[in-house]
Amino acid sequence: MKSRDAVIRLKRFEVDEKRRKVAEIEAMIGEFNHMATDLDRQIAIEQERAGVSDVNHYSYPTFAKAAIQRRDNLATSVAGLEAKLAVARGDLEEADDDLKKIELVQERDAERLRMDQAAAVELVAVGAHRAAG
Repeated sequence: MKSRDAVIRLKRFEVDEKRRKVAEIEAMIGEFNHMATDLDRQIAIEQERAGVSDVNHYSYPTFAKAAIQRRDNLATSVAGLEAKLAVARGDLEEADDDLKKIELVQERDAERLRMDQAAAVELVAVGAHRAAG
């Protein structure tokens, strides 16, 4: 039983770690999306200030071009993180399923032990009753 308790503790730790990893990736995606939205706003402001919205125009603001590149880089990073997030969620689900299986086995063993103990107590009582009668 003690070794199974250790395995359960280990699996719970593993599930918690995987859950933290999922949350961390989700937070990074949210932060990158927020940064991309800010860049979109800055690009629009710069285009309005310069009066040029055509990226290929010779007087298109350099800052806006750089901001577009940063925004595109963030979008690429978000796509990569979303792929990692899908894998991390799969890993979390698998680890959680493993934990549930081990906990179920432990519950069955505990129930079996209670039933065995109850049966032993009943046998002792029947034996005592027969010896007295």
